[in-house]
Amino acid sequence: MRNDFDFAPLYRSSIGFDRVFNLLNSAQRLQAVETWPPYDIIKTGEDDYRIQMAVAGFADADLDITQERNVLIVKGQKAEQKDGEYLHRGIAGRAFERRFELADHVRVENAALTNGLLSIDLKREIPDAMKPRKIEIGSQPQATPLQIDAEKQVA
Repeated sequence: MRNDFDFAPLYRSSIGFDRVFNLLNSAQRLQAVETWPPYDIIKTGEDDYRIQMAVAGFADADLDITQERNVLIVKGQKAEQKDGEYLHRGIAGRAFERRFELADHVRVENAALTNGLLSIDLKREIPDAMKPRKIEIGSQPQATPLQIDAEKQVA
């Protein structure tokens, strides 16, 4: 049983939502859900968010955070260390890449790594041109009657 949704009718009746429909289509096609490293997404205010990722064993230099348009990419690549022969390896140190789709006007404010927990603070900043504004109701200016001046003809 397939649960694919057809967004074609929405494409025909809406303008400017292409990105949303493409996002929904790509989310439908996700096959395997990557579960490592574990993360939380927290809403800390009306326009403030935080992503927390458990990256035990990674240092600042092993992590790379990039924002490309509306995608936040977090990569981790740990240099292989030869401290000896592992008899059991329970601390995952494998490379990863995690992508987060961001809404329009969301930007990364800062990132910090503390006790193996990577925290990325995000803020949604709506431009002034897109914020609601109050329209004052006033009287319409008085229209001046149109006058055509013509010379008098002498008969």
